Amino acid sequence: MRDFVWVVPCHDEEARLHGDAFLALVDARPDIDVLFVDDGSTDRTSDVINSLAMRRRERLHTLALFPNHGKAEAVRRGLLHALAMNPRFVGYLDADLATPIDEMCRLSDLLRDKGMDAVLGTRVSMLGRHIERSGIRHYLGRIFATAASPILGLRVYDTQCGAKVFRATAALEGALSAPFLSRWTFDVELLGRLLTGGPDVDAMPVARVVEEPLQRWSDVPGSKLSFGAMVQAPMDLARVAMDLSVRRRRIHK
Repeated sequence: MRDFVWVVPCHDEEARLHGDAFLALVDARPDIDVLFVDDGSTDRTSDVINSLAMRRRERLHTLALFPNHGKAEAVRRGLLHALAMNPRFVGYLDADLATPIDEMCRLSDLLRDKGMDAVLGTRVSMLGRHIERSGIRHYLGRIFATAASPILGLRVYDTQCGAKVFRATAALEGALSAPFLSRWTFDVELLGRLLTGGPDVDAMPVARVVEEPLQRWSDVPGSKLSFGAMVQAPMDLARVAMDLSVRRRRIHK
């Protein structure tokens, strides 16, 4: 049985994908596999990830989606594919390594060693930490997390950090069973589904979910997050809130 499978969603990442870093990872950490999800790329991303997979056939894997489905669906399908590989834990991180690999390793080790069900990376700019993030994105993120907290029923500092790891549970599989409503606010939706559960699936206990401040994170040029997506986010959040409310009512009937 594998310990970890990390999902890396990729859309036109030819210029930003650090192949050597992923090769070094699997050589140093036999407990971690990586699944690259090519989400309908129009550049040479497919060639890059397939070449990497050929060099470490048992450790680096690929999944192709066509046409482009968006990051939410790439992550969802990637996590489902990863769960089918029968690991103990799964997670996802951005292809540009805004969250460095050693930080993702630290989150993974914390999940396993502390017996948690979910560890969420969070970007907290404070002394002793190296968080490079534009001011406007920081404040928009704080506003978004503040709005998301009552929807989730718990205080969350940073919902949108693209580094999260989970124990492979029935709750996680159930949370991934249906497509997300939003292409960009899916992190909130996934967490909400996990904490809500379903008619035949127990909710993930809040006490087994933790946010872990990252030591290092950097805003890498070329982000796919557009101004239009930021404008759309509040409407998507409202849809997520409505969907979670419906799910909760069904459970408590």
